[in-house]
Amino acid sequence: MAKQLFINQTLGECRAALVESGEILDFLMVRGEQIRDDHPSVGNIYKGKVLRVLPGMQSAFVDIGYEKAAFLYVDDAYIPTLEEQREIAERTKKELASRREKMGEVIPDELSTLSDHVNMRYRPDVSIESFLKEGDEILVQVAKEPISTKGPRVTRHVTLAGRHVVFMPFIEHTGVSRRIENDTERDRLREILDTIRPEGKGIIARTVAEGQSYKTLKADYNMLNRIWKDVMKSADTIKAPSLCYKDLHFVQKVLRDITDEDVEEIIVDSKENLKEVEKFIQKFLPNIKGKAKLYNEDIPLFEKHGLDMEIERGLSNKVFLRSGGSLNVDQTEALVSIDVNTGKFVGRKTLEETILRTNLEAVKEIAYQMRLRNCGGIIIIDFIDMEKEDHREQVYNSLLEALKKDRSKTNVLPISGLGLVEMTRKRTRDTLTRLMCTGCPYCEGTGVVKSTVTVCYELVRELMKVIKKSEGNKVFIYAHPEVTARLCSEDAEMVETLEETFGKQLVIRSENNYHIEQYEIFAQEF
Repeated sequence: MAKQLFINQTLGECRAALVESGEILDFLMVRGEQIRDDHPSVGNIYKGKVLRVLPGMQSAFVDIGYEKAAFLYVDDAYIPTLEEQREIAERTKKELASRREKMGEVIPDELSTLSDHVNMRYRPDVSIESFLKEGDEILVQVAKEPISTKGPRVTRHVTLAGRHVVFMPFIEHTGVSRRIENDTERDRLREILDTIRPEGKGIIARTVAEGQSYKTLKADYNMLNRIWKDVMKSADTIKAPSLCYKDLHFVQKVLRDITDEDVEEIIVDSKENLKEVEKFIQKFLPNIKGKAKLYNEDIPLFEKHGLDMEIERGLSNKVFLRSGGSLNVDQTEALVSIDVNTGKFVGRKTLEETILRTNLEAVKEIAYQMRLRNCGGIIIIDFIDMEKEDHREQVYNSLLEALKKDRSKTNVLPISGLGLVEMTRKRTRDTLTRLMCTGCPYCEGTGVVKSTVTVCYELVRELMKVIKKSEGNKVFIYAHPEVTARLCSEDAEMVETLEETFGKQLVIRSENNYHIEQYEIFAQEF
């Protein structure tokens, strides 16, 4: 199907959406501090200074000039020797098959071939304090941007991404994106890369490298190699903490990373961004030359094409399915839970058929919402219980198929006896909710507040303590209007009982600016 790329600029905010048949395949956004030069974007390379080494956590904190120290784990800090890398590569081939059985089905991303290679590199006998000390100046690259209260995560295994290939100066490896499935094409690309790659270096063919010539791939590699040489020169002359290399700015990243050759048109609502797009296309995407257009209608670009409405759906906890069923999506610090409900859908035949149809429809929406929201980490999907094994298998296979559109790597375990799917999804940037929302100042992010009845009984218990200690004749109660209304109506008898029992006059007053859980009790001192 033909795809469209929309790029919207609103003063300090820039948004991009890759759309296919009205469905958002990728949504990226930067605003505010993310546009600033000092924001640690993924791909940036810094000369950092080690602040602390934590042997108990086998990690270190590195100052890269950002307000929060960067986190460096031992596996990302240790650079194995060439001999160790070759030994690890041989061991990886033998262990990879058994590892995959434990991990369930893996839907790879472009760099899965690299992660399969380097995830075996860690040597249990090597501790971080043996090769890293406080005060050391090291070259690190941002692997994950700051998320919530956490600082950026960095790695010493630098990768430089071009349009068609990824260059790795420290890891010896030849890889081809696992999203290229044709074995003949994979072998052809591997042969080309082996002739391009110097000994001790690494290179991976990206998905868009499929069908590209030796000349194109070589030119891409040469450009990345020149960038790396400039980075090394910069690192030799500057003091830590300092930025050595800043990755492409937002529009260029969008064109490099999420724009395919089959994009039908690129619609931009800013003349400056249109010039940038055309310049990038001229150099790296000649096949889609002439497809960039300027949008200048009165209705905003994203609103015109229904994208704002889709983004709103991505912020809601409840997502309705066309059949009448629904999804409940809850994102927490530890995991994301997705619950499937039949809702208003009652089906036409048997209960099992109704459940199967709802689960199959939910599968497509779940995959879509995970991409749109950029859900990451552990994800638990609670499908409606299915009694038939073939129905469970059908839903599971549909989920795997739907996840193939996802550019992020996912590991998916089969449906458990409880009807749950456990999976993980790789995330390198913040979720849509965290990017666009803030915690509710009223409930302080809990999503609930105490009921009026609960607050009334808490108030009465506190009131009884104050009355017993008070020597005056009056006690003043200040509370939220809903609380005072209940005290003066449904709970009026309880208030009268207290007045009669203790011989005090209770004066109740409403305060419109109080939180519903807030109240104050003052006793008259004379």
